[in-house]
Amino acid sequence: MTAFLGVETSLTGRRWIGPDVETDRLAEAMAQQTALPRPVCQTLARRGVPPEEAEAFLAPQLRDLLPDPRGLKDMEAAATRFLGAVARDQRIAVFADYDVDGGASAALLIDWLRQMGRQATLYVPDRIDEGFGPNVPAMTELAGGHDLIVCVDCGTLSHEALAAAAGTDVIVLDHHLGDEVLPPAHAVVNPNRQDETGELGHLCAAAVVFLMLVEAGRQLRAAGKPGPDLMRMLDLVALATVADVAPLTGVNRAFVRQGLKVMARRARPGLRALADVARLDSAPNAHHLGFLLGPRVNAGGRIGRADLGARLLACADLHEAQAMAGRLDQLNTERREIEMAVRAAAMEQAEARGLDAPLVWAAGEGWHPGVVGIVASRLKEATGRPAVVIGLDGDEGKGSGRSVRGVDLGASVQKLAAEGLLLKGGGHRMAAGLTVARDRLETAMVRLTELLARQGAGATGPADMVLDGLLMPGAASPELIEAIEAAGPFGAGAPAPRFAFCDVVIGHASRVGDGHLRLRFGDGLGAQMDAIAFGAYDGPLGPALQAHGGARFHLAGRLEMNTWGGRQRVQLRLDDAAPAT
Repeated sequence: MTAFLGVETSLTGRRWIGPDVETDRLAEAMAQQTALPRPVCQTLARRGVPPEEAEAFLAPQLRDLLPDPRGLKDMEAAATRFLGAVARDQRIAVFADYDVDGGASAALLIDWLRQMGRQATLYVPDRIDEGFGPNVPAMTELAGGHDLIVCVDCGTLSHEALAAAAGTDVIVLDHHLGDEVLPPAHAVVNPNRQDETGELGHLCAAAVVFLMLVEAGRQLRAAGKPGPDLMRMLDLVALATVADVAPLTGVNRAFVRQGLKVMARRARPGLRALADVARLDSAPNAHHLGFLLGPRVNAGGRIGRADLGARLLACADLHEAQAMAGRLDQLNTERREIEMAVRAAAMEQAEARGLDAPLVWAAGEGWHPGVVGIVASRLKEATGRPAVVIGLDGDEGKGSGRSVRGVDLGASVQKLAAEGLLLKGGGHRMAAGLTVARDRLETAMVRLTELLARQGAGATGPADMVLDGLLMPGAASPELIEAIEAAGPFGAGAPAPRFAFCDVVIGHASRVGDGHLRLRFGDGLGAQMDAIAFGAYDGPLGPALQAHGGARFHLAGRLEMNTWGGRQRVQLRLDDAAPAT
């Protein structure tokens, strides 16, 4: 395929790829049949939406996309036992993971129970002292004081810990990859069980919890009893779906779209306080969930009190929520400082080891376990390869990994654990956690590299820049952005459309903030627009464009609205550029 605009190697070293002939033809047919703007048609065509389904795709209805919860194994048993505990006023404990997905899952259950006049004990393990998932001491203690324990976003691999809860029923609502043998529990609801079809494997844990509550609502209605309004709880499902990097396709897309509408009403005290402390002054979108709200919820589990994020999301009092949100904001600032130091050391180590292998990895003494996952994400983004970052302490190392599209990291890590090269390990396709003995670190990473290479990791150079088409600055209007957003939300599995601006003149370019580039460009005929490139000075993009010397460039990126001081302006989120030769 010919490079788009002839860009074989951009300033960031990427080849530009435009829509193929068939996609162009589909977009043209859609534009003629629907009267939708051509850029919207190009976006839909790339996602494989046929012209006759365009209108329905732009207005998805959750009722049309919501799967039958009973399609998941153990679902009816889980909902029945949960409702039984509610009816008999039994003591319920919620054991949750310490990330956003776990916190949102726990908050869903706590909120639902509160509306039914019931309470639950929340338990979130400490990342450093207890690690991921249920452990024997915690489960033994909870079993001693509760009739039912619900494990959310964890538990599928916790055979020994769940066995320690003997005498107390345990329900697991999870999405992490399972073994062939399930743990001893009353019910294990997990779309990624070995005996599931995998059709719902893209759901996060909060979505699984939501489906359990849907089934509980069905059983309540069958008995002639009312239940809580589940639609108003979709803000938590949306937050978890985006923060856990679940693909925004199918029902996930509908969850997030509807959840954003619920969140915009600012009715949940925890999310309202969190939005205020994050200085979110516009209607929330998927980017805000992933980069403003999610990291703050995560901060408690990373470097502070493990249950703080879940407690905030479940909080019913605004003043209490404001205090917790302020603390999480402070912890998030501290987390960024720790992350920067570990990131610099990890990148230096990874570069020395080589960035062209199927796996990029780094391990360091005393690296905080709460930031290794974020740093792994940064390495993955910088190299286009799966990345693992490990913090060493004593005889062990605890690490986290992030993968790239088409490479199942969780399955490979789980295989390493089964082979005895890891003390513990698991996860899902795009993310995984592991614990490794210090003296087996090198051997384990060599083996993991082999497993990932078999899946095609590292087979290519820097990722191609995939573009949806061409735009002129004068066509980039607020109305166009609104129309494109209707094809969203955009994120994992549904990348935001990128457009190229051809042969533009750069009128002004300057460095702002912490290594960002702000510029203004035009078509030379009068139409101009702004652009921002975050982190542009970490690579060649910023220096080259600031020192443009009057040369003309092709620019590529995503359209967005920039809200500042109550005013909105169209801007380009600049991802790449190439000289216009």
